[in-house]
Amino acid sequence: MKEQNELLLLAKRIQAIAESGIHYTESDYDLDRYGNLEEIATRMISLITHLSHDTVRMVTPENNGYRTPKVDLRCVIFNDKHEILMVQERVDSCWSLPGGWCDIGFTPTEIAEKEAFEEAGIRVKAGRLLAIFDKRCHDHPEDLFYTYKIFMECVAEDDRVSTGMETLDVGFFAQDKLPPLSTPRNTRDQVDKMFDFHFGRLSWPIVD
Repeated sequence: MKEQNELLLLAKRIQAIAESGIHYTESDYDLDRYGNLEEIATRMISLITHLSHDTVRMVTPENNGYRTPKVDLRCVIFNDKHEILMVQERVDSCWSLPGGWCDIGFTPTEIAEKEAFEEAGIRVKAGRLLAIFDKRCHDHPEDLFYTYKIFMECVAEDDRVSTGMETLDVGFFAQDKLPPLSTPRNTRDQVDKMFDFHFGRLSWPIVD
């Protein structure tokens, strides 16, 4: 599995190099070479992930000249019982901190407040940055995108919660009673570190 993950990472890097080359080259010969390289990378990703070639071609290109990581933001919300807020994801029926992809046109704090309300029905005030994780460095399953994950502390303005379009349930959980986690979104180690921040065992943001 480790070798397969490394192969997928290498294929993503080749794809990024090819896309940048296609955008910046002024040579027709190099344009053809980079195009071939992009096709090879797409085929490699398809073989590794068992997704169709057309699916990989559809979802991975950015076509903006320079590929950059995608950004996922997670909201860290505790109640006065020292329990952390989690939502049950509709996609896999497992649990994660509220959050999602960062949208263009919104600041990180705006994203945190918006995602908390959309996924958990709770109004919060975004506070301090707790962590920026490189998804590759943690025990997440591999996916098509290279992702940075932001964890941001948020303070609830009230205790009302409700489900959203992408969530099946919402609840607060103690550290020793966490539900099954949606590991594409958050790992046990990451959630444990959020409790470390809450209880004062960590103070400075963690950055990979």
